[in-house]
Amino acid sequence: MRLTTRIAAIASVGALGLGLTACGAGDTTANSDTTRIGVSVYDMSSFITAGKEGMDAYAADNNIELVWNSANLDVSTQANQVDSMVNQGVDAIIVVPIQADSLGPQVATAKSKGIPLIAVNAALNNPDVAGSVQPDDVAAGAQEMQMMADRLGGRGNIVILQGPLGQSGEIDRTKGIEQVLAKYPEIRVLAKDTANWKRDEAVNKMKNWISGFGNQIDAVVAENDDMGLGALQALKESGRSGVPIVGIDGIEDGLNAVKSGEFIGTSLQNGTVELSAGLAVANALAKGEEVNTKPVYVMPAITQDNVDVAIQHVVTERQQFLDGLSELTKKNLETGDIAYEGIPGQKQP
Repeated sequence: MRLTTRIAAIASVGALGLGLTACGAGDTTANSDTTRIGVSVYDMSSFITAGKEGMDAYAADNNIELVWNSANLDVSTQANQVDSMVNQGVDAIIVVPIQADSLGPQVATAKSKGIPLIAVNAALNNPDVAGSVQPDDVAAGAQEMQMMADRLGGRGNIVILQGPLGQSGEIDRTKGIEQVLAKYPEIRVLAKDTANWKRDEAVNKMKNWISGFGNQIDAVVAENDDMGLGALQALKESGRSGVPIVGIDGIEDGLNAVKSGEFIGTSLQNGTVELSAGLAVANALAKGEEVNTKPVYVMPAITQDNVDVAIQHVVTERQQFLDGLSELTKKNLETGDIAYEGIPGQKQP
């Protein structure tokens, strides 16, 4: 589904049927004063920290005040945060949820008060959310597993580090991994378990697996870069080097690991770009503007062939990238490709 500025064409086929919405809190106009948008994220991971920078940049350019909260991976805390934002009467709410099956009462209350609630980056299993800006996590999981299958030549023993069990990102990335594994019967999964997207938890998990499996471990498939980096640390501390690792997200340390060869690759889920798109959708809903409420973020594969450009956007030319982010976000919503940022291999629609 794609945003389009050609409103007449959209109207002729029925905007609501295309996932377009023009309702907001109070139906404020595009020329109104500052829009207040509440945000509750699962935790301040490296990905979310980068995403906050993107949201801050977009907010500064578009007269938006952000009410920021981190739930520290506690569902009750997140529910309380959303309740508080509803009570404050914010114009819209963005949630990066801890669990897909959560926040039902909060979604219902926000809807009853005319406050659009948007799930970004991780889905809520609730038909009453006003919008859902999501990565294609199934494709990302399949992409990283295919990278590893190619590296292993279709055979070997792997361990899999999963995200928080029950979160949509974990569910879908695992699904993508399993789709590819089904094609490679000679790749055996020695163990898989969650490290909750966290580097330190992955260090401990990987040390336990090294103790249990030793040199049987041929490779590590991590559902995000932070956990892959934790596995890398544990392998180094155990005296093992050269074990191939693949991740997802393209955070700074993950990109550096791709460049050095310590990761065979990652999939760039640039939180700066994705969360900026989520904020743009929430802002449009708050103002009663027509917008695609369900854009999908498709992650480009990052290898040593294109990692230098990704590093420019995430690290070395960061401020320049942030300065142009608002305009990039607006164009991406128009084309429908909210992940586009000019990485080699990406094609602009």
